[in-house]
Amino acid sequence: MHKLGISLTVAIGVPFFAASATQATAAPTRAQYELTKTVKLGAPDRWDYLTFDPSSNRVFISHSDRVTVVDAKSGKIVGTVADIPGGTHGIGIVPAVDRGYTDDGKAGVAWAFDLKTFKKVAEIKAQADADGIAYDRSSGHIFVIDGDAGNITVIDPKTNAVVGTIDGGGGLEFGVADGLGHFFVNGAEKGEILRIDTATDKIDANWHLADCQSPHGMAVDPRTHRIFSSCENKKLVVVNADTGAVVASLPIGTFSDAVAFDPVRKRIFSSNFDGTVNVFAENGPDTYEAIATIPTKMSARTMTVDPKTGTLYLVAADMKVNEAAQPSDFRHRFTTVPGSTELLMFSPTR
Repeated sequence: MHKLGISLTVAIGVPFFAASATQATAAPTRAQYELTKTVKLGAPDRWDYLTFDPSSNRVFISHSDRVTVVDAKSGKIVGTVADIPGGTHGIGIVPAVDRGYTDDGKAGVAWAFDLKTFKKVAEIKAQADADGIAYDRSSGHIFVIDGDAGNITVIDPKTNAVVGTIDGGGGLEFGVADGLGHFFVNGAEKGEILRIDTATDKIDANWHLADCQSPHGMAVDPRTHRIFSSCENKKLVVVNADTGAVVASLPIGTFSDAVAFDPVRKRIFSSNFDGTVNVFAENGPDTYEAIATIPTKMSARTMTVDPKTGTLYLVAADMKVNEAAQPSDFRHRFTTVPGSTELLMFSPTR
């Protein structure tokens, strides 16, 4: 998660406000996506990760002090997990127990909520900067990444009890489970990937990424055993999940905060704050090709994907330069236009 303060610079490689969600791509590509629906979310004007739940066909959006739930077909807001004053970040869904999980990053806790009523049902102690959340179907556990604390809190959804705490050795970012017994986490502070054995909750591998500064977004292809991690130095690295070897390094846009993988079309996506999504084809375990750049909207840095239809979901808001900020004060360089937050749906046309 890029802390939305906002610590960014104007020099982002595309004209400011030039990337609109309704623009067509500048050149023909072998993959094309079109904006099929826009859902007005409105205030609050802060958001973070999104999670698509195939079992309900819903998109769960961390939306400041709440989780906003949108029906992916109709685009209607169907519910809200409310009253999380410290701000939500990650979302994990466990259909088997009919519960979802989110966090209060400021308070350092996780919240379990009912998937039917969207009511909070349990508060679970995590640690400072509770952030990314993922469900591992192999162990049946929820993993909460406590970013600034550098730890991972492990929760058993059957009891809502903490069953383990893993020391990540430094500041962490997003993580993803492969369903085969491993949970991978981006070690943003040290520029590394951690591999966790979800049967033991122990780190069994630690791989330094020599050409990747502050890895943030992450996805995995369990079939080819490949990890996709986006880096602040505008690269997406592909890593062998068995050996830690970097097998490819691909150019992406500025300030990527999420990576997604489409298992049907074998495509990898990097969503970037500069108003683009880079699309790559997985032609083989070690062969990747840039096949499209989707113009989205400035600030659309996080995303999720429907693995069946290939539809991408991103959140963005209208942005304006804060004229009162000094040019060197990147943390306050941009501000959001109040009430302009929206969910964007992009579907593949080929």
